[in-house]
Amino acid sequence: MAVSPVGKYRWTVVALLFFATSINYLDRQVIGLLKPTLETQFNWTEIDYARLQMAFQACYAIGLLIFGRVIDRIGTKRGYIYSIIAWSAAAIGHAFATTTIGFGVARAALGLGESGNFPAAIKTVAEWFPKKERALATGIFNSGANIGAVVAPIMVPWILGAYGWEEAFLITGAIGFIWLAFWWFFYEIPSRQPKLKAEEYAYIHSDNTPETDEGDKGPAVSWGRLLGVRQTWAFIFGKMLTDPIWWFFLFWLPSYFSTTFNLDLKKPSLPLVVVYSLTTVGSIGGGYLSSWLIKKGWTVYKARKMAMLLFALLVTPIMLARYATSIWPAVALISLAAAAHQAWSANIFTTASDMFPKKAVSSVVGLGSMAGSVGGILFPLLVGYLLDSAKAAGNINTGYNIVFLVCGSAYLLAWLVMHLLAPRMKQITLDEPAQ
Repeated sequence: MAVSPVGKYRWTVVALLFFATSINYLDRQVIGLLKPTLETQFNWTEIDYARLQMAFQACYAIGLLIFGRVIDRIGTKRGYIYSIIAWSAAAIGHAFATTTIGFGVARAALGLGESGNFPAAIKTVAEWFPKKERALATGIFNSGANIGAVVAPIMVPWILGAYGWEEAFLITGAIGFIWLAFWWFFYEIPSRQPKLKAEEYAYIHSDNTPETDEGDKGPAVSWGRLLGVRQTWAFIFGKMLTDPIWWFFLFWLPSYFSTTFNLDLKKPSLPLVVVYSLTTVGSIGGGYLSSWLIKKGWTVYKARKMAMLLFALLVTPIMLARYATSIWPAVALISLAAAAHQAWSANIFTTASDMFPKKAVSSVVGLGSMAGSVGGILFPLLVGYLLDSAKAAGNINTGYNIVFLVCGSAYLLAWLVMHLLAPRMKQITLDEPAQ
C-alpha cells in the first residue's frame, strides 16, 4: 500500500472499516459453522435452513434501503453507530433462541442491523479518498469480510467444543461493542477531524472539479430520481446477479465440504480457512489492480471495466468442481472463484462513487445491495430445493454441480448487463434531467 507523503490518517479510517467488516462477517458466518449441530438439535431440513437465511436476507434487503437513505441524511459516524449496536445485539440474541422461529427472529434482526455496514463504509471511502485510491481502500476494508470468514472456522468450533453453541453466539456478538468504542473516539468526517493535516485534506479532494463539488452539495437525492438514471440500474443488476453467489460461499460451503468430503466441522477447518484467506488476496489485489491502472494513465471507467471482466472470467473454472474427487482440487477451484468475487466486489462498490455525487452514494449502494439481497433471498430457495431433491435421489452432489454452473456464469452475465447500461460509467449530476 503506497502512502502519500501528505499524510496517512485516511488509512486509519480504512483500518476502522476493515475491523467493522470483519466483525460483520464473523457474526453472520457463525450459523453456517453451527449448522450440523443446530439441525440435529432442532431437526432442520435444508429448506428450513434456507428459510432462516431468507429471513436474514429479506431484512438485510429492507435494511439496506433504509440505512442507505438514513446514512445520506445523518452521516457516516452516527449511521455506523446505530448499525453495529443493532447487529451486535441481534447476534447475541441467537443464544437465547429455543425454537426454529426464534432463530428466524434473530436472523431477521441480524440482517436488519448488518445492512448498515456497506452503505456507511462506501460513503466513508468516498468522503476520505480521491478516486484513484478508492478501489484500493475499498478492497482493503472489504477484505475484512474474508478475515471474519477465516476467523470463524477457527474460533467457532473451539467455542462450540469448549462451551456450547450458545456461547459461540454470545462471544462473537459481544466483539462489536468493543469496536464501537474505537469508532466513537477516532472517527469523524474530514472537515471535522482535528487530526487531519491540511495537506492530506487537500489531497483527498485533489480530483474534485467545480461540477463534482457543486453536485456534492444539497439535500439527499430521492429514490425516484436515482431510479431514473441508467447508472443506478447498472449497479443494481451487477449486485443482484453476483451477491447471491457470495452468500452461497458463506452459508453452504461448510455443509458442502462436510457432506461431500466428510469434513468434521466440530474441529478447526483448514479447507475453509484456505478458501477465505485467499479471498483476502482477491479483495486487496482487485482493488489494487484498477487503482494501479488509473495511476498508469487509464481512464477510471476503462480501468474498472477491464478489471471486472478479468475477475468475471476467473470465476468460471468453478464449474469444474463437479469433477473433483478429493477435497483439495475443490478447495482450489472454489478459492479462485471466491477470491475473484471479492476482487469484483471491491470494484463494483467503487463504481457507485465513480458515477454518483457523494450525497447520493449511500442511497445508491443501499439500492444495489438491496437488489443483491433480493437475489440472495431467491437463490437459497433454489439451492435448498436442488439439494433436498438431490439428497432424496441419493446423490446430493448432483445439486451442488448445478449450483456451481450457476455460480460460474453469473459474473460474465452481470458484466455484460452493466456494460450495456453504462458503457462509459459516466459521472452524473443529479440536479440535471435524467439521461
